Amino acid sequence: MAQNNFMDDKSISLEDKKENEAAPFMGNLLLNFLNERYTKSEESRRQDEQRWLRAYRNYRGLYGPDVKFTETEKSRVFIKVTKTKVLAAYGQITDVLFANNKFPLSVDPTVLPEGVVDTVHIDPKAPEGAEVEVASPFGYKGDGKDLPPGATLKTLMDRLGPLTEQLKDTKGLKEGPGVTPSSITFHPAMVAAKKMEKKIHDQLDESGANKHLRSTAFEMALFGTGIMKGPFAKTKEYPNWDEEGTYTPEMKTVPETSHVSIWNFYPDPDATNMEEAQYIIERHKLSSTQLRALKNRPLFRANVIEEVIEAGSSYVKKYWEDDLKDYAPNFGVDRFEVLEYWGSVDIDTLKDNDITIPEELENYKELQANVWFCNGKIMRLVLNPFKPANIPYYAAPCELNPYSLFGIGVAENMDDTQTLMNGFMRMAVDNAVLSGNLVFEVDETNLVPGQDMSVFPGKVFRRQGGAPGQSLFGTKFPNVAAENLQLFDKARQLADESTGMPSFSHGQTGVSGVGRTASGISMLMNAASGSVKTIIKNVDDYLLAPLGKAFFSFNMQFDFDKSIKGDLEVTARGTESLMANEVRSQRLMQFLQIASSPALMPFAKFPYIIREIAKSMDLDPDKVTNNMEEAMRQALLMQQATAPAPAEGAPPVGGPPPVSDMTGGGGGNIGVGAAPVPGEQGFAGNVQAVPPQA
Repeated sequence: MAQNNFMDDKSISLEDKKENEAAPFMGNLLLNFLNERYTKSEESRRQDEQRWLRAYRNYRGLYGPDVKFTETEKSRVFIKVTKTKVLAAYGQITDVLFANNKFPLSVDPTVLPEGVVDTVHIDPKAPEGAEVEVASPFGYKGDGKDLPPGATLKTLMDRLGPLTEQLKDTKGLKEGPGVTPSSITFHPAMVAAKKMEKKIHDQLDESGANKHLRSTAFEMALFGTGIMKGPFAKTKEYPNWDEEGTYTPEMKTVPETSHVSIWNFYPDPDATNMEEAQYIIERHKLSSTQLRALKNRPLFRANVIEEVIEAGSSYVKKYWEDDLKDYAPNFGVDRFEVLEYWGSVDIDTLKDNDITIPEELENYKELQANVWFCNGKIMRLVLNPFKPANIPYYAAPCELNPYSLFGIGVAENMDDTQTLMNGFMRMAVDNAVLSGNLVFEVDETNLVPGQDMSVFPGKVFRRQGGAPGQSLFGTKFPNVAAENLQLFDKARQLADESTGMPSFSHGQTGVSGVGRTASGISMLMNAASGSVKTIIKNVDDYLLAPLGKAFFSFNMQFDFDKSIKGDLEVTARGTESLMANEVRSQRLMQFLQIASSPALMPFAKFPYIIREIAKSMDLDPDKVTNNMEEAMRQALLMQQATAPAPAEGAPPVGGPPPVSDMTGGGGGNIGVGAAPVPGEQGFAGNVQAVPPQA
């Protein structure tokens, strides 16, 4: 069987597909192994599911089955403060992540890039053949970073990366930054990094990554953990019509990423983070149409999928699904439960299931594999195609729990205070109902028997004869709602403390004390942003950075564009948005002024500074800044424009002096050094009046 590779349909021959479809079903050994891991993960996260259910009920304002009301409790009010806090946290997270209207990922060259030269320069004013002494850009002699002996200009040209075509005819190109004011410096490594960054952003936009990241941020705030997966190859259809109006779409394989619900995520129970996880299982609920669509993806066994569909739906609802839908229907679900496994599998088991093992991996005891199975049948079994092999799932905690992969969310942090607020408000409402009506005491011995005891305006009670006195006594029930509301306000303040999100940060009015002034509320808001900074840092470390590196590896492995290859690193930029653009712009401008000193200019990367200033002003750097080629052309034009123009008749540089004939108009002096006369070009004296001749 040919080597497994699911990234490109074109790489799979027809014989490979037929062989794959005819492969036998997995044996009971592998099936039992996968089911055992799935059961272990499902049982280990049972307590986490209870936490998530309580968080969801508090968010929706629903009482769980564990809440019992007494017969005297009439009110069932639920104050949804949890919803306000969760949405406030979700809004702040998305505001920070999408402050620049783009996915918060950046690609930069490493400190000492390999394969692509860091900087090269050219000095247009340097005489041809002149040598400019440039300090070595490497640390010290013998550090292993020097060019090999016999390195020539061709060796340097091979390391220009994306600038090879633009600079192939450039004379006098040297490695390192320019040291003279007239020199022009290029940054091939930075250009390669920005091209890679632009490509990754384009791929993320096509896959709708912004929408998926927002869904992940919402589950982070509500349940404490947000999960994304990818990149996976997907055949995308681009609409196209030819000249005759016939629809001829273009099909292109592009990477995509998606959000994974925490309810369908079953990780290794012994792992505290994704780096320690040996396996991940994702649970899918697919219809027959969605199952048949899997046949269009590489290395799925079409005949097995048809057998699964013919066997009928096998989906069994979990106990928590009805709670999430707020109702419990009596009918079943016409769906199929499909499990997707990513993790280690014994190499002998893979060989027993006709998986070809590459020669360089035959000495391993176990390998990373991807398995899709349903109803005890294998629909797909391949080796992990990623190099290096990694599990393509990324779980980001809202609040880090060092002893569990699942984090802690805003709703869980205020679970107790939400219960207190509900209890105090119910007591206040029930007390208000009692205190709003009179309690009557009736002396029936003085009334005529058989009368209706209902009370309404104009009611007449008939009395019997006897001793005079009052027969009806009205008693007002004491109103203690104010005390209950004071306890409610205290519980709400405790909710602010437990979540780290003060009420004024999501629109509370009537703030007193230091918050009455603009500077005071600014200080309070800065102090309140501490919890959001922690969340964003978790997003950077556990989600954005691994996802960006995965996209980088995908492009390096499956895209053969030399202009984006190099020694690059992916950086998550979510925390940069926490700094106000105005403050960041001021700091960049100050640094630009400092670096403009002739002594410091060689140490500053001005193209990067200019791009960052444009970003801080919410401008597109690709539209308002020049690339390297345009910058070189613009610099040459500016040098020509600022050069002093030679005066008319002035001798050319290095040429013989002109011979001037100034015989016309007042006599002439032939030769060099003759003073000009009035009326002649170059005369700057005052013309004296000449007296008329007698």
